[in-house]
Amino acid sequence: MKGNSIRLRLSKTDLRTLEENLIVEEKTNFGNALFIYQLLPSAKHENLDAVMEDGVIKIFIPETFSKVWNNNEIVSLVSQKDLANGEQLHILVEKDFQCLDKTTEDQTDFFINPNTSCK
Repeated sequence: MKGNSIRLRLSKTDLRTLEENLIVEEKTNFGNALFIYQLLPSAKHENLDAVMEDGVIKIFIPETFSKVWNNNEIVSLVSQKDLANGEQLHILVEKDFQCLDKTTEDQTDFFINPNTSCK
């Protein structure tokens, strides 16, 4: 997250979950509080949308897209939400690719990086 933007990177498992019309949810425990976000397939939304309810960031993804995204080459979905104060919220949801450099993060559930070397 940076400024008025939200960026989610999704694993293969996340996309399979969306394909089954289920909610993808992640939590980060700070000891005194939880940071929670949910990605929810929605038949009511034609574009990405986001709201904050009861301390949970909820991002809605069009159900028609979430059901087929796992089986196509589209990398990301992006949208702008107009806010009441005249600003915009930038929402980006994308497939998470394996890193090309050395990392200790478990990347077995990430998508194969289409690049063959770092640029």
